[in-house]
Amino acid sequence: MKTQRANRAQPADRAPRATRALRTPGGLSVRVDTRAVTVVVLLLLAAFAASVALIGTGDFEMSAGDVVKTLFGGGDTMQEFVVRELRLPRVLVGLLVGAALGLGGALFQAISRNPLGSPDVLGLGQGATAGALTVIVLMSGDAAEVTAGALVGGLVTGLAIYVLAWKRGVHGYRLVLVGIGVSAIVTAVNGYLLTKADLVDASRAVVWMTGSLNGRGWDQVWPLLVLCAVLVPLVLAGGRGLRMMEMGDDVSYALGVRVERLRMLLLVAAVLLVATATAAAGPVAFVALTAPQLARRLTRSPGPNLMASVCMGATLLVTADWASQRLFGADQLPVGVVTGVVGGVYLLWLLVTERRAGRI
Repeated sequence: MKTQRANRAQPADRAPRATRALRTPGGLSVRVDTRAVTVVVLLLLAAFAASVALIGTGDFEMSAGDVVKTLFGGGDTMQEFVVRELRLPRVLVGLLVGAALGLGGALFQAISRNPLGSPDVLGLGQGATAGALTVIVLMSGDAAEVTAGALVGGLVTGLAIYVLAWKRGVHGYRLVLVGIGVSAIVTAVNGYLLTKADLVDASRAVVWMTGSLNGRGWDQVWPLLVLCAVLVPLVLAGGRGLRMMEMGDDVSYALGVRVERLRMLLLVAAVLLVATATAAAGPVAFVALTAPQLARRLTRSPGPNLMASVCMGATLLVTADWASQRLFGADQLPVGVVTGVVGGVYLLWLLVTERRAGRI
C-alpha cells in the first residue's frame, strides 16, 4: 500500500513545467518556459526601477518622475547635465558590469557543474587585480593603462587555469581545485605588490581593489557595451549545447555536441566578460557567484539560466550601488563592500546547504 501511494504521488511531484510552444512563420516551433520569461521581465523592471532611483540619488536629488522625463528629453538644462553627463554613465556601467559578471558566473558554474565554480573562487578577479596592481605599482600608469592591465591580468589567469586543468579535457572539480590554487598564488602576489608600493600608489590600489563605480563615465560604457553586444548573443546561442553538457560529456557527444570546442569557446567568452567587467569597475565581489544561483532559484529551472543570470547580475549591482549611497548616511561605501557582505553571507548559506545535502 505504501508503494502504491508513493507511485500515485510521484506524478504530482514531477509535474511538468509551464511551457508554451511558439511557432514561427517558417514552421519552426520554440518551447518557452513561461516562468523563466516572467522572472526575466520582472528582473528587467526591477533593474530599471533601481536605475531610476540611483540616478535620482545625490546632492542634487531628483524624483523618479523627473528622472524618467529627463531620460526621454523632457528635463531642463541642469537636469539634463546631471542625468546624462554625471549619473547615467555610472548607472550604465553598473548594469553592464553586473550583467557581464552574472553571465560569466553562470557559464563557469554550468561548465564546472559546481555552484562554487565562480570567478570569485577561481581567481579571475584576483588575476585582474594583479594586472592592475602591476600597472599602478611598477609603472604608475593612468586610468586607461590600469584598465588594460586588469584586462590582460584576467586573460592570463584564465589561460593559466585552463592549461593547468587540462587533462583530456577540462572537468568540473579539477577546474575548481586548480582555480582555488591559482587564486591563492595570485593573492600572495597582490600582497607582495602592495608592500612594494609607496603610500600614494598603495592607497590608490586599495580603492581600486575594493570595487567601485565612483567616477565612471562614458569611456567605460562603450567598451563594455560593445563587448556585451558581441558576446551575450554568442553565449546565448550556445545555451542549448551547454544544457546538454550538464548531462555529461558522453551524452553530449552522442547528441552531436562538440563538447571541447564549445567548452573552450564558452570559457573564453566567460573570461573576457569577467576580465572586462573587472577592468571597468574593479573586482566587485560575489556578484558572479550569487546572481546565477538566485536566478536558478527564481526560475526553478535546472538549466544554466543564462538570460535570467544576466538580468539578476545587473539588478544586484545597481541595487547594491543604491544601497551603498543611501543606507549609510554621509559615509558612502564602494559598491564592492556591499556586494562582499551580501555575497559572503550567501556563500556561507550555500556551503551549509550543500553540506546538508551531502554534496560536499
